[in-house]
Amino acid sequence: MEKHLFIPLELRQEIALRIRKIQDAMVCNGIKSVLVNGNANIYYTSGRFFRGYTYIPAEGEAVYFVMRPLGYDFQGVKAFYIRKPEQIPDIMSENGISLPDQIGLEEGELTYSEIMRLRKAFPSMQYTDGGGVLRTARMRKTPYEIERMKTDGLHQCAVYRRIPHIYREDMTDVEFQIEIERILRLEGCLGKSRMSGRLMEINLGSVLYGENADAPTPYEFALGGAGTDPSLPVGADGSIMHAGHTVMVDMNGGFNGYQSDMTRVWRIGEIPEIALRAHECSRRILRRLEEVGKPEYPVADLYEEAMRIVKDERLEDFFMGHTQRAGFIGHGVGIELNEQPAVTPRSKDTLLDSMTIALEPKFVIPGVGAVGVENTYVVTSDGLKSITPFPEEIQEL
Repeated sequence: MEKHLFIPLELRQEIALRIRKIQDAMVCNGIKSVLVNGNANIYYTSGRFFRGYTYIPAEGEAVYFVMRPLGYDFQGVKAFYIRKPEQIPDIMSENGISLPDQIGLEEGELTYSEIMRLRKAFPSMQYTDGGGVLRTARMRKTPYEIERMKTDGLHQCAVYRRIPHIYREDMTDVEFQIEIERILRLEGCLGKSRMSGRLMEINLGSVLYGENADAPTPYEFALGGAGTDPSLPVGADGSIMHAGHTVMVDMNGGFNGYQSDMTRVWRIGEIPEIALRAHECSRRILRRLEEVGKPEYPVADLYEEAMRIVKDERLEDFFMGHTQRAGFIGHGVGIELNEQPAVTPRSKDTLLDSMTIALEPKFVIPGVGAVGVENTYVVTSDGLKSITPFPEEIQEL
């Protein structure tokens, strides 16, 4: 039975704009239709989360096929309740919805068995990977999305302002992180770090104290940490925090379906001059990238420009890790924490107006800990504009 999925008018207009962006990318890539199934893209294409599918033709309106939850008040868009994906072709035929001979699936989000099941449900179709057009559409944010992320940044800054007041002498890094998590939730954080990729896991963020910052992790984060259990080897490890070390805080900024990404560093007592110098090098890198990071600037050149500054300071042995180094200095951010583009020396992307990226030039100083700054930026014609306006200097706990 056809119903209409209720979405407020403002959001309906926003969703229509997003669908057009996807369709433009589809036309450029010769894809006639896509069937969206991944959590992030269900939210992107509907403004809410449900279990099911969004069907998007290269021309025309999107159609929603909802499995769960029941009880939605449908109004404003075309939608159908289904029990299983095999019902989709018949429903489309019965309701005069044309089905082209080619469909794109989110191959990076689906298991092999899910892909095979969908192929059997659409036996006469040609198949292609539709994930790329969705990633392309999501790289450039709409004004609505940017405002959501700016709100995230302000909430995140409000939480970080309270961090010095929760530190106690001889506190463990896990206790410290738990207190930050408490403040985050009270501020309205949704309590979810939505990540792209089945191999990426994290809790509400990362607190890296002292030498734990140099512990390698299997995940593709800028820095690691051993964690407290082999089942989640990342972040705080239970160490008691003492003078002479740094504490890097990179905690969740998700308050409304989007998120900002921000890292700041505190110190306990005095730390060596090389740590202070490396931290100032990170800030110098960000100032330079903010200046050059305009539309059409090659993403790979952001990385190379950062490396030039690092080498000028002779700090390359500590850059983006010490025992294990990350091969990037930033990434796109939005609904998911790790979106495209990845800021690597191999990137073929160029910056585009209204992209949102997090840049995180960080250093690990053996025996001291991690230093460096991470901000989330919007790409504009005047350069990169930060939406995480919080003091960058190393402050004392």
